[in-house]
Amino acid sequence: MTKQKIVPCLWFNGQAEEAANFYCSLFPDARITDMLRWGEVGHGTPGSVLTVSFEIEGQEFLALNGGPEFQFTPAISLMINCERQDEIDALWEKLGADGGEAMQCGWITDKYGMTWQVTPRRLLALLKDKDPARAGRAMQAMMGMVKLDLPAIEAAADGK
Repeated sequence: MTKQKIVPCLWFNGQAEEAANFYCSLFPDARITDMLRWGEVGHGTPGSVLTVSFEIEGQEFLALNGGPEFQFTPAISLMINCERQDEIDALWEKLGADGGEAMQCGWITDKYGMTWQVTPRRLLALLKDKDPARAGRAMQAMMGMVKLDLPAIEAAADGK
């Protein structure tokens, strides 16, 4: 039974179990919590995976094998708040593997089509700095990046 009132449902075309396992491999605090298989009634092959419930850092998700009708777009993305540059680098590499596509400002689409924002937690504080010039320099630095480089953004904010 789910603890959350709202659980993001991610639609896949036969890759729900593979994708859930991949996403759980990215984070130390992640696990598959349940799996539902097709029975004799429905559109799927009996015994094949219909849904996979999984949890990442306490956030519940449902992966659904819904078919080819719908695809992910960057209009919905999952933001990962990272504490350190090495965390950004490791997640970026894993999410971009096997056909992922890097985009501007720390956004990356993985091999399943899900878009992620690999973001330093400190970035928001820099962008909200009380000194508008400092915040502007941080924004300008971020806008010129694909994978975000926190030390470079901090240096830009400081005018270095």
